[in-house]
Amino acid sequence: MELIPAKTILQKSAYGNSWFGIDYNMNLYKGCPHGCIYCDSRSSCYQVDNFDTVRTKKDVLEILEKELQAKRKKGIVGIGAMSDAYNPFERKYEITRKALTLIKKYRFGVSIETKSDLIVRDVDVLKEVSKLQGAILKLTVTTSDDNLSKIIEPNVCASSFRFRAMKRLSDSGLFVGTLLTPMIPFITDTEENIRQVVRLSHENGAKFVWSMGGVTLRDNQRLYFYSKLDRHFEGLKNKYIKTFGSSYVCNPLNKNITAVFKEECEKYGLLYAMPDIIRAYKKTGTGFEQLKLL
Repeated sequence: MELIPAKTILQKSAYGNSWFGIDYNMNLYKGCPHGCIYCDSRSSCYQVDNFDTVRTKKDVLEILEKELQAKRKKGIVGIGAMSDAYNPFERKYEITRKALTLIKKYRFGVSIETKSDLIVRDVDVLKEVSKLQGAILKLTVTTSDDNLSKIIEPNVCASSFRFRAMKRLSDSGLFVGTLLTPMIPFITDTEENIRQVVRLSHENGAKFVWSMGGVTLRDNQRLYFYSKLDRHFEGLKNKYIKTFGSSYVCNPLNKNITAVFKEECEKYGLLYAMPDIIRAYKKTGTGFEQLKLL
């Protein structure tokens, strides 16, 4: 695996702590091999060339330790926003696991986003981090259909494996939930899919389901997405062009989707509003604040 130079690893969150309560953000790897047809990180604004090639940063753990040591303010470290920290190389190199060990050592919390069931390997470290400062684990699931998930997210474990990982994390006492994002118009934005994903999240121990709605499309990302529509969904590219034109955000057209999503989450007692999710996982005193849906 190629090593690339880096001066820093931790960055202050660009969104304050409104994104799952994170204070800092980091990407231990650059690029991602999952091949998700909708991935926003392909956009040229992020300046990640050869996005499908995974690289890591030279002396990544040494730089991270120095930065954690120097931070006067403890907080939540976000992992996986741009590149999944549990890519296949992680099985061999354990960079994410070693980074979590450093996060534990310096008493920071963690917020992880992933599509990989490899995360269950690190249950032991995650439990320690959770006790010290808090941890929130998010498994992205866009569809309840394994066959469809292997088309739109071809190089990562199918949705059922992610739900199985969710169950193991939840059974270990960790705060885990589902990112039902994006809802891809004409592909995953059906009421049936929303109901199934929320139900399966509940059955596998999720504390929350969060969604930001439709798929984003810009420059390189749009070209890649359209090429995959041509390959797997005949005629759908033209439908997108006709319906959305050059819009950046392509939201589901079914106006009932939001109502169905909220209704299903409330039925199962799952959190779905960002402020509630943040308050629920952050450590208060000797345990998590427990919230009840009104």
